[in-house]
Amino acid sequence: MELYPAIDLKDGQCVRLVEGRFNTVHKVADDPVQIAGQYRDAGASVIHLVDLDGALNGKRKNAEKVKLIVDAAAPAKVELGGGLRCMEDLHEVAELGVWRFIVGSAAVDDFSFVQNAVEKYGHRVAVGIDARDGFVKTHGWTANSGINEIEFAKKIASGGVETIIYTDISKDGTLQGPSLDRLKSIKSALPGQVTLVASGGVSCLNDIRGLRHAGVQAAIAGKALYAGTLDLTEGLAQARHGELFDKQDLVPAIVQHAETSQVLMLGYMNCFSLYRTLQTRRVTFWSRSRKTLWTKGETSGNFLISREILTDCDKDTLLVRAIPSGPICHTGNESCFFCKV
Repeated sequence: MELYPAIDLKDGQCVRLVEGRFNTVHKVADDPVQIAGQYRDAGASVIHLVDLDGALNGKRKNAEKVKLIVDAAAPAKVELGGGLRCMEDLHEVAELGVWRFIVGSAAVDDFSFVQNAVEKYGHRVAVGIDARDGFVKTHGWTANSGINEIEFAKKIASGGVETIIYTDISKDGTLQGPSLDRLKSIKSALPGQVTLVASGGVSCLNDIRGLRHAGVQAAIAGKALYAGTLDLTEGLAQARHGELFDKQDLVPAIVQHAETSQVLMLGYMNCFSLYRTLQTRRVTFWSRSRKTLWTKGETSGNFLISREILTDCDKDTLLVRAIPSGPICHTGNESCFFCKV
């Protein structure tokens, strides 16, 4: 599973709404470009960007800011929604470097546009289904189409769309948790090759865990990141690697020399230490005594540089193949395993 941090733009500023109501708009950060860089540094692979001006009236006016965000986010990719209602719109934002285009209202008003877009841009086209009480809303969530969300999802999938982003408007910006039941219903109605992205209500790590268990392939987090109820790095760790820790929060991690196959030591990892290891390549464990992350070698300088991490068939033990930069044991031995029984 993936986690996409969100940036909502209005008049060039980074804002948030509550339940999509424009009279609740409030600024949440000074510089959306800087925020994009922070999301990239945290390890995000995709940043979810919404042009609220375009969503409301179809007139996008944040092109310059979008370009700056795309550049700041690299190598992370940027998907953009809001006001994309014709092929010319898609061409214009493609020129800005946007990776994926999220079509919303236009998918309701002109299904042939979606089909033409998919024919030209393929997997770069996603459709956003924004719904309240099971019915699709359009034009910045202000108009009720009267279309059932599940039937619309099926129609969109039939048009070749590979990614659907579902938002329960009643949950958006509320930090009340996602609509798991609705997401499960939509997921079960879609062909297996369609990626379902959940948006709205994500507030904490437990929400991400619940979405992962529901089979959702990605989730979008916005307000929780600004409010501080969700740390992006921890959220990414839970989304990407949490399944390895569903049975137990800590799993044993055997460290083996990547070249000689000598067993060097045993430590314990949680999803956050595993994520840091994968990000930095320096093997990091969870200290059971200090209740914190610790990187092997942070005191001695004898780091372990990870080459490969494997799991056993039951997914309850990790094998870390690494290269040591010095003796691993505090006794000065190359391995912690030298005492015969």
